[in-house]
Amino acid sequence: MFLLRNSGGDLHHGDVTMPDPEFPDRFFEREDESPDSAFYREPRFVTHIDDETIAALTTYYRHFLPPGSRVLDLMSSWISHLPDIDYPRVSGLGMNEAELSANPRLTDSVVHDLNVDPHLPYEDAAFDRAVIAVSIQYLVRPVEVFSDLGRVLSPGGRVAIAMSHRCFPTKAILAFRALNPGDRVRVVSTYLDHAGFVDIAFEDRSPPAADPLWLVLGTRR
Repeated sequence: MFLLRNSGGDLHHGDVTMPDPEFPDRFFEREDESPDSAFYREPRFVTHIDDETIAALTTYYRHFLPPGSRVLDLMSSWISHLPDIDYPRVSGLGMNEAELSANPRLTDSVVHDLNVDPHLPYEDAAFDRAVIAVSIQYLVRPVEVFSDLGRVLSPGGRVAIAMSHRCFPTKAILAFRALNPGDRVRVVSTYLDHAGFVDIAFEDRSPPAADPLWLVLGTRR
């Protein structure tokens, strides 16, 4: 079991207390360490949260992604759960070309493995908002990814990281499989803190009798 300072299972809205900055040994190991490019070679046109939770995420995005926002959908797939708002740019970065091509909300897309290269293939200050939906548990170099995300966000740009309790277990880092939800939230908050984000906060938008929906938020310094 991975032990973190300030650990605990309870989830509360508001600012997040950071755990110890040192990640334990084997924290980012995975059961399946084969190349992700092979694992994601075949498209998977599935959703990873149920319909009620998807609706709750879309409702949250309506508030988080105001009209006119340039949006980066990191770890994207065939669906982005965005509200019915015509954003000037929605760029998807994912692992499967067929899934990205099938996503009707993307204005542009790129296949890119963040676990091999955490550098984002975008110009500085290209986006106002970034989202990651139920995929954060697959990153093995998250602080590097979020550090570069700060570069491609405009000043004051924000990121929303949505989490639930489902995953591809063999590709999720060992920490996410061992930790309780409260510590997972604190871990993701620590990623953002180490990467220089500020105003880090947590919101629980879980609908009743459905998959949970936990959001960690941060703002580019």
